[in-house]
Amino acid sequence: MRIGTKASDICSLGCCSRFCKQLCDSDYLWESLTRERWPYINVASSTGSSSSTLAQSPISMGWKSFYIQRHIEISRRAQAAVKFIEQYSPSSPIEGGDYLRTIVGLWDLKLSFIDAQMVLFKPHLNELLNLVGLHYCQSWLQVPGNEIIEALERCKISERQVSVKWWKLGRWFYGFRMRDEQQTRRVSLAALVAEEGEDVLEVLSRGAVNEVLRVQVSVGEPFASN
Repeated sequence: MRIGTKASDICSLGCCSRFCKQLCDSDYLWESLTRERWPYINVASSTGSSSSTLAQSPISMGWKSFYIQRHIEISRRAQAAVKFIEQYSPSSPIEGGDYLRTIVGLWDLKLSFIDAQMVLFKPHLNELLNLVGLHYCQSWLQVPGNEIIEALERCKISERQVSVKWWKLGRWFYGFRMRDEQQTRRVSLAALVAEEGEDVLEVLSRGAVNEVLRVQVSVGEPFASN
């Protein structure tokens, strides 16, 4: 069900006996786990198809070593995003631009859906981090909504809530520009993946462009001081 759990179980099984160790160190087994966790890795097989620079590593070091090394690297580098979000107190909103830059950073790391679940879908984390993981999976990885909802429920974070606030340029009325419009929505993570949350997720994806002047995200009650 969860690749990280599978890998951990396999390592534990490998300690049982010499036979189990040989079986659990199998390149075939770890290649399967690697491809399932990181589908974008296009590695040439021993028969000799073309490969990229990234693809040479598993061949030279073995699939198990490659899997462990990449797991450690992703976990370490993803902590930068975690620390950045955690610097905001629950009562302080994060600006839309900073929020989007955090997600772009995850994309640069090439986090997979499984990576996002392991790093960002933890119930003890800030709700903003859960939101970042959800948004990344939905809009950048294009993971189907039903799979995201299943992951949210499995990780027990589907009902956690965030507040999103945005300002829109005031409309013109008989030659006069009316006051800028302000909207605030408080929604659960599960609702953001459903139809009722599409407009909020769209605002978060676009940020401050066109008629939207500013976007803020908060985990507390809707922006009492802003």
